Amino acid sequence: MARMIMTVDDSTSMRQMVRATLISAGYDVVEHADGQEALEYARENPVDLVITDVNMPRMDGITLVSELRQLPAYRLTPVLLLTTESSMDKKMEGKKAGATGWIVKPFNPAQLLATLSRVL
Repeated sequence: MARMIMTVDDSTSMRQMVRATLISAGYDVVEHADGQEALEYARENPVDLVITDVNMPRMDGITLVSELRQLPAYRLTPVLLLTTESSMDKKMEGKKAGATGWIVKPFNPAQLLATLSRVL
């Protein structure tokens, strides 16, 4: 059975690019446009890994990470932040919230898949 990856990004084109990369590698993908939508899904549906943007409407990615970490099913689930943000302050904020890793956009598909391989 393929591993389920949840992607969260308010950019439709970014979700499509991540989805295409993941599906080509044999992963199943569920997509959400913001953190609130993703959190509502996560409360009822565990996934194997989460890839989220930082800057989104309704709920940003760092808040999403923090909220996911409070759910028993997501305490140990790898969560990667895929974002244009590259400041050390933001990275530390993400780490403090419980993020597993940080990838700066634009992403290299091979690098993304290698990172998933390491954390899964």
